[in-house]
Amino acid sequence: MKQAPKEILDTMLGCLGFVCEIEENEADNGLTLQVYTSEKERLTGPAGQTIEDLQYLLNRVLQAQDPASSKVHVDVEHYRDMRNDQFVERVRKIAESVRASGIPFHLEPMNSYDRRLVHNAFKNDPQIATWSPDDDARMKRITLKLRSPA
Repeated sequence: MKQAPKEILDTMLGCLGFVCEIEENEADNGLTLQVYTSEKERLTGPAGQTIEDLQYLLNRVLQAQDPASSKVHVDVEHYRDMRNDQFVERVRKIAESVRASGIPFHLEPMNSYDRRLVHNAFKNDPQIATWSPDDDARMKRITLKLRSPA
């Protein structure tokens, strides 16, 4: 019997001892399950790793039920949104130093999700270009540099 993503996540969290409320939000990038609990820090985990692990497991269960199922995002009290905003703000500050000095800056290795955040943050910037190497490294770096004059 096929279960809905919200039901599966609720069962997973219940088995782990969490008392929580789950809200479903449909957006352009798919379904997000927003979890609200009094144990936010414990559920979030160090650097959001527990959320990542839960999201991975949930999506594996959904794929086992239906290989064509869409990816579901899991968040805890908007932790990801706040983390993303802080991350992009930090990269924007680095871009300001690139603007001022003209010297390219190599960001730390990051996963594909974070790289996408950086590329999207500067896709319409007339001065800053982002570049990722075309290698097979799992955690690629991005370089911020001044755009070449047209």
